[in-house]
Amino acid sequence: MSIQIPMNYVVFDIETTGLNPKYEKIIEIGAARVQNGEVADTFSTFVNPGRSLPERITQLTGIYDTDVINAPYIEDVFDAFTAFVGDDILLGHNLIFDYSFVKKAAVNQKKKFERKGIDTLRIARRFLSDLESRNLSFLCGYYQIHLEAHRALNDALATHALYQRLVASFADKEAELFLPRELVYNVKKEGPITPKQYELLLKLAKQYRLETYAGEADSIVLKPVAKVSADSVDLKRLTKNEASRLIDKLLSTFGRSNLSSSN
Repeated sequence: MSIQIPMNYVVFDIETTGLNPKYEKIIEIGAARVQNGEVADTFSTFVNPGRSLPERITQLTGIYDTDVINAPYIEDVFDAFTAFVGDDILLGHNLIFDYSFVKKAAVNQKKKFERKGIDTLRIARRFLSDLESRNLSFLCGYYQIHLEAHRALNDALATHALYQRLVASFADKEAELFLPRELVYNVKKEGPITPKQYELLLKLAKQYRLETYAGEADSIVLKPVAKVSADSVDLKRLTKNEASRLIDKLLSTFGRSNLSSSN
């Protein structure tokens, strides 16, 4: 019996503040619904990460703080994204990276995001091992696929085109590689910052004379602090673990003296 190569799927890509889903945040989501090998619809949105963007990320993606500051937070756009995905197979390049960030967002909202997917990186590693690189940009150059790199929807559309080229070149050699597999990424829910932590951070900011400004919904944004944080941080957007780490860094950097006597 011949294997049916998937031609219906949702290809997606995200841009983030960094590489580790435990500490970093989504800043852009791009996706395309593909039916019978053709793009039928697209989804694209910036996501407010609740912090300023590292300079290296702006240089890499061309995304600026002004692009995300008024964008929805991940919990405000998550349902729209999963509704777009529906029950379709996911497609991505190094898919587990993108999936891990979305899975973390789901778990933090007490929601499920269990999916099957196809990874073009896995396919490329199998058949194109002699190439200098298998990253998306290099492979698009190899196959002469137009790519405006490091923007989510552009990367998603390029991944779709790459998949079609890989299918045409290699599906008849090892069709099993083109079948979707269960995506597995284990993550624990992270609760939001506690009122006690928030009050302590405000207290520390005042005592250490740290620069702050008013954010959304009566929150306070802490500006970058040397040796502590290179980015501005919306304190109410922190998770409990992130708040704990920030408190520890502040105390380690500036000391614990006179905490009880500050006004």
